[in-house]
Amino acid sequence: MPYNEQLATRLRKALAGQPALEEKKMMGGLTFMVDGKMCLGVMKDELMCRIDPAEYAEALQRKGCHEMAFGGRPLKSFVLIAAADIQAAADFNYWIRRALAYNKIAPAAKPKK
Repeated sequence: MPYNEQLATRLRKALAGQPALEEKKMMGGLTFMVDGKMCLGVMKDELMCRIDPAEYAEALQRKGCHEMAFGGRPLKSFVLIAAADIQAAADFNYWIRRALAYNKIAPAAKPKK
C-alpha cells in the first residue's frame, strides 16, 4: 500500500525551512530527514515520529498513537499515529514539535562503511 500523499504534503509544509531537510523513500513509506537525522515520516496512513525515548510511554497514551515495531521488536524512539487522529492542526502540530525537539538532541546514525 502506498503512503498517504496528503499527509506527506502536510509534513512538507510543516517542515519547510528546517535545516538540511531531505525526503527518502524507505521502510515502505516516506521518511523526512532533518539535519541528517530521521525525524518524521509517513507509513501507509500513519504519521511516524521519532521522539525522545523518555517520552515513549507517555506518548503511547495519546489518542491514535501506538508503537512502531520491526521484526516483532518495538522501536523505543518511534511511534505511529493514525492520520484520522491528527486531522486537527493542534494534534498534528503536537507531534511535529515532539519530533523536532528530539531531533535537536538525537544521535545521528552511524555512517555506513
